Amino acid sequence: MLAVVARIVWAAHRIHSFLSIISTDSATSVWFPNRATEMSVNEMFSGIQGFLSADQDVREDIRKVVQGLEQTAREILTVLQSVHQASGFKDIPSKCQRGRELFCTVRSHLGDLKTKFPAEQYYRFHEHWRFVLQRLAFLAAFVVYLESETLVTREEVTQILGIEVNREKGFHLDIEDYLSGVLTMASELSRLAVNSVTAGDYSRPLRISNFINELDSGFRLLNLKNDPLRKRYDGLKYDVKKIEEVVYDLSIRGLAREPGSGGEE
Repeated sequence: MLAVVARIVWAAHRIHSFLSIISTDSATSVWFPNRATEMSVNEMFSGIQGFLSADQDVREDIRKVVQGLEQTAREILTVLQSVHQASGFKDIPSKCQRGRELFCTVRSHLGDLKTKFPAEQYYRFHEHWRFVLQRLAFLAAFVVYLESETLVTREEVTQILGIEVNREKGFHLDIEDYLSGVLTMASELSRLAVNSVTAGDYSRPLRISNFINELDSGFRLLNLKNDPLRKRYDGLKYDVKKIEEVVYDLSIRGLAREPGSGGEE
């Protein structure tokens, strides 16, 4: 009986001690939030706002440079589009030369763009310049084809644009952006095949056809899993078909001439 009473007294003493502890000011700061805790939350969100503001400033600086890139890309495209006109076929070298001169401005813009963000954050801001970089890759590929009727390499594109091939070295040309530019060039060449017939250049469609067929064979070696790029590649078969129809029409009319086989009628 005495043991039971002793335990009750001990338990009561423990409860009294616990209530005394939580009634003190220090215990209140542990169990119940006070103004100091609220201020730390405010400071935390103030820091987040500062980060968001700085990030927005970076994106705005990037957008301004990209606008300049887009304007220069439109100027290059305007110059190269003139080759589709009848008079443009006679002046392709000068059009390509003018295009290369404008690429100097592109290199200047890209050099400025590199300074707007840390190099390791390339893919964080990639969406801002992805489209214009694909357009520039297409324009570089088109210039090289008009000059030599060969496929531009990724390394050659980076030299024309003044950027890197490897991501480890900083601002670079992503492989998917390069391939997108090449596919855009294929569509442009299908249009050139049609317009060259109008201009009386009957051998060019055959050369374009051979080139596009080789390009198509190359893409068939790739296991494309990127959805946008895969959709772009699916459009290549329509370019191949369009050029084949032009070549077929020239053949049945007796106007087709294989490269090096002689003059045109």
